[in-house]
Amino acid sequence: MSKCLRLKNMNSKSNKIFSSQDALQVAKQRLPRLIFDFIEGATGREVSALRNMTRFDEITLQPRVMEDVETRRLNTNLLGQSYDLPFGIAPMGMCNLAWPGADKALAEAAQAFNLPVCLSSAASSSIEDMRSWAGENSWFQLYVGSSMEESLALVDRARNAGYGTLVLTVDVPQVSRRLRDLRNGFQMPFRITPKLFMDFATHPRWSLATLWQGVPKPINFKPTSGNEQFDRNASRAGANWEFLKQLRDLWKGTLVIKGVTSAQDALRIQRAGADAIYVSNHGGRQLDSAPAAIDVLPKIRQAVGSDYPLLFDSGVRNGEDVVKALAMGADFVMLGRPFMFALGAEGARGLNSLIRTLGEDVSLTLAQTGLANINDVSHSMLVDCPPELIQASLTSIQNATHQN
Repeated sequence: MSKCLRLKNMNSKSNKIFSSQDALQVAKQRLPRLIFDFIEGATGREVSALRNMTRFDEITLQPRVMEDVETRRLNTNLLGQSYDLPFGIAPMGMCNLAWPGADKALAEAAQAFNLPVCLSSAASSSIEDMRSWAGENSWFQLYVGSSMEESLALVDRARNAGYGTLVLTVDVPQVSRRLRDLRNGFQMPFRITPKLFMDFATHPRWSLATLWQGVPKPINFKPTSGNEQFDRNASRAGANWEFLKQLRDLWKGTLVIKGVTSAQDALRIQRAGADAIYVSNHGGRQLDSAPAAIDVLPKIRQAVGSDYPLLFDSGVRNGEDVVKALAMGADFVMLGRPFMFALGAEGARGLNSLIRTLGEDVSLTLAQTGLANINDVSHSMLVDCPPELIQASLTSIQNATHQN
């Protein structure tokens, strides 16, 4: 029996988190408003972030009955590695703002549940530390600023630390205007104003723990132009097509390109030699008019073919969403905000509780749809299947027939 099938039998010490919404509500109470809004907020009017989630609600799965689903398997293979769950931890900057030691808690959870964890360039823990904590389960995500030398230095550090998977994020040429952060005066390092002082003072649990451990800051970037402070709004437009070519030549490990919502871009990335594409609209944090990531997923699947690896995030909040994303064309699903909320709510205990909950959700969704193996999820489960997925399936069958 797969390890993850025993998730529902593992007693959690937490009795407050039964869903990502529970984690959000508890985190909202326990975190300063400045920090909670940094995690939950998105760009503009936050329409794109809401669209990501509401579109998932509109996707329906067909229940099936009287199938043998007593024993269910959730383990799957991705990019040459085997994982016990079909989802992992997306790259997120400054996780230690949610709770001191959050990055290490994420790494330990990745090891305990055998799932991937991707360290952001903007993390508050070092590239080397995450590798030592998470081992083979660790990936590194790269932002490319104006300095190619500094960007490639991060790649060298990842290689020397032993990372096998590099995730290049390409959808942040410039950090967007996130109105909650602007209104709250969010900046790094914190500038203590009377408003911020009161915010921290009324959330002593977070404030005392953070002060005890030391206020987190991005530590993987070098100060630029003699400026000792990290510039969160600096250009990241160096991730262009020429850089991708250069990076593919330099990085001999697995290369994943994150932030793709265009089938045309996906084809070009595939032809450039990337090993996988990560479909995402950055959780609605970049372009408020962007389509829901789940809507473009079938189009990208049709463009790249049935065998090319696709990862997915943006709007995933429960196990049914994970299964829906797989049915819509993804090979693997990543989550970000829900894990940050769980950490903000109850630290490592909350994180582990949410991972168990998500794993159980996925398993129960399989049972309800008549499947016993996560690798059997397909577009045939969808009540209203996008025509792109049907066409991609027909093309795959035709190609297999010609090869035979």
